[in-house]
Amino acid sequence: MRAPVPIPDAPALAQAMAWIADEVESAAADLGRMIAVDTSFPPGRGYDAFADLMEVLVAPLGFTHERVVVPDVLWHVPGGPAFGPRTNLVATRRDGKPVCGLYFHVDTVPAAPGWESDPLCLTRQGEKLVGLGAADMKGCIAAVLLALRAAEACGVALAYDPMLLFCTDEEGGLYPGIRYLAEQGRLEGHILNFNGSADARIWAGCFGLFNLLVRVRGQAVHAGEGNRSGAGLNAIEGALPLLQALADLKPAIAGRVSALPPPPHAKGPLAPQLGIVAVNGGTCGGQVPALLEITINRRYAPEESFEDARAEIEAMVRKAIAEAPGLSVEIDLIGHLIPTGDPTGPHWPRWQRAMGQGFGYEQHEFRTWGAASCSDFGYVQRTGMQEVLLGGLGRPSRNIHSPGEHATISDVIALARSVLAYLAADFVPDLIPENAYPQTEGAPHVEP
Repeated sequence: MRAPVPIPDAPALAQAMAWIADEVESAAADLGRMIAVDTSFPPGRGYDAFADLMEVLVAPLGFTHERVVVPDVLWHVPGGPAFGPRTNLVATRRDGKPVCGLYFHVDTVPAAPGWESDPLCLTRQGEKLVGLGAADMKGCIAAVLLALRAAEACGVALAYDPMLLFCTDEEGGLYPGIRYLAEQGRLEGHILNFNGSADARIWAGCFGLFNLLVRVRGQAVHAGEGNRSGAGLNAIEGALPLLQALADLKPAIAGRVSALPPPPHAKGPLAPQLGIVAVNGGTCGGQVPALLEITINRRYAPEESFEDARAEIEAMVRKAIAEAPGLSVEIDLIGHLIPTGDPTGPHWPRWQRAMGQGFGYEQHEFRTWGAASCSDFGYVQRTGMQEVLLGGLGRPSRNIHSPGEHATISDVIALARSVLAYLAADFVPDLIPENAYPQTEGAPHVEP
């Protein structure tokens, strides 16, 4: 992290920038409390407990809060287990200014095998803050709360009324919380999404994804009856041609490339992906397995049709299982995020400048790129809010979704300073679109 640029004409803001570094241990403590609440999705059992914690943390900052629960009928897969409730927390502080939404998804992926420490217990390794969700994205919540406390402590006037959006089921769910809030008309102003990178990046949008749960059903019988003609139907063995067909389809899908600009570290153009991400079946050595469940993940480019991509896989699944007499198959959509289009708009130049302030980037260092990773903000754009700012703690070295996931103290400080700068009224006020265009909808793009 490079040193932030001094702000001589805004002494309160400069003081708050120093305050952030002095008080960063409070953010680390907050992060430890967040990581201890298991919000892994699936199943997503910890949302109420996390909302409890967030209410405690935002109340001293003068926020009022409301819980918004996504109705079960929207997210629950028929025949699947019910894990609810899908509790989203919206925290607001109204002073009559334009609203800036600050978005966080509170869910993490489940902890993968291979962790050397307890994934639900924050571990310090020098500068590293290690724990499940430390970078994606509970560390971002800690950084934003640190920025808001700095503004309060140092008397920094804000240009925006912050609206904190703590949302559910981003990690591949059928009905993410931000989708429900957008469709219910609960979003205001513009939004800063922290599901992104600490790099000097301008977001160009991203792929969509969907997850299909395939249930192959056979017939259970005593395993010792295998020598008897017609005894049992082994769902696992019967699904082997299907697994092979999926493996054969994988390179064909990867050969379709997207025009979305790839990250600087990518080895080539962005491409769609197909993966077998979970397989579960069988009970014990004494029983022929009657059920095999396969979860298929498909990441699709903006140029592709979701309907066509889904139909391609489902047709192949049904064909493969039809070749195993007696077996049956069920296919359910259990998760879907649509692609996010170009999210740039009039607020982006100032957010770039704020990122430069916090992380020490020069404006010429910013590059535009998309990603095959996915976002729940395609649903937000579908309701009419096209501009989405993006930041966060993500870097290729942070082990996101992997054992040893971590953020760093220096990045938490840098992100907090970036957010504080962006919200502050005294930070490059000539780049605040609302100052020139009180009605920002349709305002022209302002170059830095």
